[in-house]
Amino acid sequence: MTYKSLMCILRTAEGDLAHLDHAVRLARRYDAHLDVLCLGVDRVQVGFYYAGATALVAENSLAQAETDARELKDFVTKRLDETDIRWSAEAMIVQWGAIGPAIEQAARYTDLVILPRPYGDIRGPEDEAITEAALFLGPTPVLTVPPGWANDAPVDPVIATNQGPEAIAAVRAAMPGLEQVGQANIAIVDPPRHGPERSDPGGALSMMLARHGVRAEVSILARTMPRISDVLVRHVQDRKADLVIMGAYGHSRLREAVLGGPTRDMLAEAPVPVLMAR
Repeated sequence: MTYKSLMCILRTAEGDLAHLDHAVRLARRYDAHLDVLCLGVDRVQVGFYYAGATALVAENSLAQAETDARELKDFVTKRLDETDIRWSAEAMIVQWGAIGPAIEQAARYTDLVILPRPYGDIRGPEDEAITEAALFLGPTPVLTVPPGWANDAPVDPVIATNQGPEAIAAVRAAMPGLEQVGQANIAIVDPPRHGPERSDPGGALSMMLARHGVRAEVSILARTMPRISDVLVRHVQDRKADLVIMGAYGHSRLREAVLGGPTRDMLAEAPVPVLMAR
């Protein structure tokens, strides 16, 4: 089992492009093909003109989206021509309201999608929509890369699990990397006192990993901070870990958008790449 088809999505060439560089490293490590999707987003919605808008506004918006996508493709071509990997780049123009179906179609046959963190100074609602579309509509495992990340292969991954189905889906999606590393830390925050694994939290997952040649240790973490993400981030920093593997959106996306939750918080604040799946 390995990754053979990777996808990286770019919406802008501004700011940090650590996710593109990391996608190149992954393609080289797994001898995989890298598809780069260069998005130009048309933000004027047909049928939803604001007061005073004209057809010229829509035409200008579409033209700008086409220019953005074309310039992104040119940028990517120059950058990847200097690498030794197999790759392709596609310019795509998409309306804001159609980001989901476009990403679903593009990511459906991909093993892993590599994206920037969807929250930050130069990020917008499009980035969050792209991440959620890949996870929910693909559905495809997503690896988000923080700004400035330059490490190559992970050597100390942390599996953050609540022992739910999303977490196990993420572990399965991460198995090619885990098998290469040969070890992992299983982090469980306040495991339930009543449940099928109450006497041995993480035991079944450890056995699953062992059968894949991955030696696992289990860390039971007390929830001593207000948010689960705070506990996980501190654990990652204490271990000097370099990857977090976790399930995405155990709660509804609406609840996490309004109240916050581990998925949203880790996407915004994790100091290392995060591999998520559903």
